[in-house]
Amino acid sequence: MGLFSRKVDGVHFASAPVKAAAGAANVGNFLYYTTGSDEIKALSVPTVSRSRDLIAGLIGSLELKHYQKVWDSISEEYREVYLPLEPWMERPDPKVSRSFFFVNIFSDLFFYGVAYAYVTRRYAPTGGGAQGFPASMTWLPAANMSSTKQSGYPQFYGPSDELEFNGQPLDVNNVIQFISPIEGILKVGARAINTSIYLDQAADRYAQLETVPGYLQQIDGEDLSGEDLGSLASAWANARKQNAIGALSRQVEFREYKQNPQEVISDQRKYQALEMARLCNIPAYLVSAPTEGASMTYQNAQQARQDLYLFGARIYLDVIEQTLSADNVLPRGRYVEFNMEDYAGEIAEDDSRNREMESVND
Repeated sequence: MGLFSRKVDGVHFASAPVKAAAGAANVGNFLYYTTGSDEIKALSVPTVSRSRDLIAGLIGSLELKHYQKVWDSISEEYREVYLPLEPWMERPDPKVSRSFFFVNIFSDLFFYGVAYAYVTRRYAPTGGGAQGFPASMTWLPAANMSSTKQSGYPQFYGPSDELEFNGQPLDVNNVIQFISPIEGILKVGARAINTSIYLDQAADRYAQLETVPGYLQQIDGEDLSGEDLGSLASAWANARKQNAIGALSRQVEFREYKQNPQEVISDQRKYQALEMARLCNIPAYLVSAPTEGASMTYQNAQQARQDLYLFGARIYLDVIEQTLSADNVLPRGRYVEFNMEDYAGEIAEDDSRNREMESVND
C-alpha cells in the first residue's frame, strides 16, 4: 500500500438529524436493547469468550485513516492521497468511545455474521442528492434486528431492503449493514457450543462430589430390590456429602470406577477447547488450547501478534473498512482503513527484542 503524506482538505457540511421511521423511536432507548440468549450461551464457554476478547482487543485499539485514490500517469498506478478525518471517523457515535462502537460491530459479525449501524445525523445534501452522507451513527444489536425478506440462515445473501428493529420498521437507507463473508459462529457452531456446555455441566456435577466416584456392590445376603438399592445409594451419597466417613454393612461394598469419569471429562474438555478455537478461527495456542509443540512464550510473541491479525481479526477488519468505504457512506473514490502502523510497530519491537535475546543466548 503506497504511503502518501500530502494532506488534502476535506469538505464539511452542516449536519441534520435523519428522517425517522417507526422503529427509530426505539433507537437509543436501551430498555429495548437485548443480548441474544445464544450469544450469552456461547460466551459462557471460556474458549469462545477468550477468542472474542483477543480479536476485540486488537480491533478496539485501532484508529481509522482516510484517503482517496489518484491515478498517476507516470507510474501507471493508483496512489493513495491521505485526507483529514471526518468527525465520525474519530468517534462514529459521539456518545461512546470509538472502541466501544467498533468492538460491538465486530462482536455481531463474529456471532451472527452481520452487524448494523443506524445513521443518526447526516451532512447536508450536495449536488442535488436526496440526502447527505452520514455524519454520525450508532450501533444496533443484531439480536434486535430482523428482516422480512431474508432470515440470515444459513447465510446472508446481500443487504436486506426491509429491516425491523424490535419488530418496528426502519428506513434501510439509514442503516449501514456490515455483512461478513464468513458465517457467524452461532450459525455454524451451535452443536460444538452445546457440546462444550454439556461437558462443563458434567464437570460441575463431579466437582460437587466429596468422594471418589464409584458404585455400591452387594456381595452377600438376599438380593435387594431396585427400590432398596436406590435408597441405599442415596443414603450413602448424602452421608458422604455431610461427613468425611461413611458406613456400610458387610453385605455391601463400595468400589471405585476403574476409569475416573472426571479424567475422561477432562480429556474431552481439552479436545473441545481445541474444537472451539477452530470454530473461532483463532490459533489454539493463543487461547491455551492443548496443541502439539506450540505454547505462548516470550520468544513467539511476535508470531502470536501476526497470527492473531492474519487468522482472527483481518477478515473482520476488511469487512468494516469496505463497508464504511461504500458509496452510501463516503463520496465515490474516498476510502477508510484501519491504521495498522502502531500494531506493526509493536510486532517490529517484539522482533527486535527476540533478536536481542537470541544474541545474548548465543
